[in-house]
Amino acid sequence: MSWDHPSPFIEQRHVIDAHIDGLQHTNNGVYVMWCGEAAWAHSQSLGLGLAEYQALDRAMAVTEAKYNYLRATRVGDVLKIGTWIAGWDSKLTMERRFQIIHAETGHTVLRASMIFACIEISSGRPRRMPQAFIDGYEPAVLATRSSEATDTPTEPSR
Repeated sequence: MSWDHPSPFIEQRHVIDAHIDGLQHTNNGVYVMWCGEAAWAHSQSLGLGLAEYQALDRAMAVTEAKYNYLRATRVGDVLKIGTWIAGWDSKLTMERRFQIIHAETGHTVLRASMIFACIEISSGRPRRMPQAFIDGYEPAVLATRSSEATDTPTEPSR
């Protein structure tokens, strides 16, 4: 796989009939859903799941998203969804990037990015990231990774 950045967190998806729209390819909304699922799985792998968010009364909420659809996919295709935390200010915002690669051809079918803001769950208002977010997310931020990072992707256990 030719990933845009080293060491992505990877989820795998199989395109099924339910993902196909009237144009006989994967519906754009399905890619949006898959990116959201990959982001959430990555956060959970870093020790920041729903229980931690609720206990802290904090969450990272999407404020902006951009999707570049590059190639169509169809029923039976196997896709690898890679995600990275591309940057952050360690106070309020973080940027996450995504790349979806067709497992058989190696072609990139989508690139996306999302901007997140830390919010207080109970009020929905922006709030500074708690120390637990800094401790959990910072090691995964591309700019703060050590130079020893490799190009070997990490597959989540299923």
